[in-house]
Amino acid sequence: MVKKTGKTRKAIQLPRPISGLPFSDAIVVGNTVYLSGRIGFDPKTGFPPPAIEREVHLLMDGFAQVLAVAKMKMDDLVYVQVFCPDLSLYDEFNAIYRTYFKNDLPARAFIGSGPLLRGGHFEMIGVAVKP
Repeated sequence: MVKKTGKTRKAIQLPRPISGLPFSDAIVVGNTVYLSGRIGFDPKTGFPPPAIEREVHLLMDGFAQVLAVAKMKMDDLVYVQVFCPDLSLYDEFNAIYRTYFKNDLPARAFIGSGPLLRGGHFEMIGVAVKP
């Protein structure tokens, strides 16, 4: 769902298992989309699945869904930050992450963090620009 919040600003809000959370999935301003932090929650439980690979796919698929609402693709991402409490998962994350892009990868930071909500292993935020 896209909701206008001003003359040049639109909010994107996808359905989620935990309702009433105080943020939008993304804000669209002109040809730029600012994506909120996203964790690979299982839509049935509201928690990350036990398998790391599934969590990464849920995270990346969620980003793709938000971008699709904005009529954009993963290749429109220009910058992302990934937060991870366990840096030993870096290679495992990257093996799946890179499959979501056909062209140049976005600029990125992979940041060691403290614990993430609901036991998540990765949280990603990003900025996409439509050419």
